[in-house]
Amino acid sequence: MKGRAPILRNTLTLLVAIVVLWQLLYWRVGDVALRSPAQTVEFTLRFVTTPQFAAHLAETARAFSMALVLAVVIGLGIGFVLGGHRFLGEVFEPMLIALYSIPKITLYPILLLAFGLGISSKVAFGTIHGVIPIALFTINAVRNVRTVHMKTGRVMGLRPWDMVTRIIFPSALPEIFAGLRIGFSLTLIGTLLGEMFASQRGLGFLLMSAIGLHNVDLIMTLTLLLTLFAGTASVILLAINQRLRARMSA
Repeated sequence: MKGRAPILRNTLTLLVAIVVLWQLLYWRVGDVALRSPAQTVEFTLRFVTTPQFAAHLAETARAFSMALVLAVVIGLGIGFVLGGHRFLGEVFEPMLIALYSIPKITLYPILLLAFGLGISSKVAFGTIHGVIPIALFTINAVRNVRTVHMKTGRVMGLRPWDMVTRIIFPSALPEIFAGLRIGFSLTLIGTLLGEMFASQRGLGFLLMSAIGLHNVDLIMTLTLLLTLFAGTASVILLAINQRLRARMSA
């Protein structure tokens, strides 16, 4: 409970500060580019009950969930392999870092040619955004496993799979989870960007259409919904991560 209180307090403080700044900015800019918090909440409550929102939400949820699963599985696989083999890590980790520094939007035309305009390209784009940070955090987490734990596993005669599941993964889990938090956010961003640039469905497509039509109400509503989802997920994952670290240090 002690660990949850600061997170909850800081989250509420941040929310209050954002709402206050939002209202002040609305008073300064006006209806040309913004809506007030009250107006946005009112429109959002009406919009989320429409069939249009349900259809686009389902499309985005499907693409995002598939991309996230792929990013986690591939990222963990790469991380454990490169983290557990010194030579492979020294060769391929710099390549991952270099690939991570490339603006992913430059790869999107290649993905469109490879996967087309359907859900596959959105899933691939989301996966590319999330897989590398998960892999990099996992590599460092595996390398930082205490030597005494590894020696204990070898003395016990554990097989490689047992070493991973019973020694390496539990010891590295807190740091791996930190990578999952970042990978979660980046996968969501990648999926939405994929919908914005080459899609006929999804919240990203809806947001891009609203921008083109200068529909301020819809822009503010979608921004609010996406921010609430990402923020809530981040707070939950942060709380879990802190509990894992506290358990490991106990």
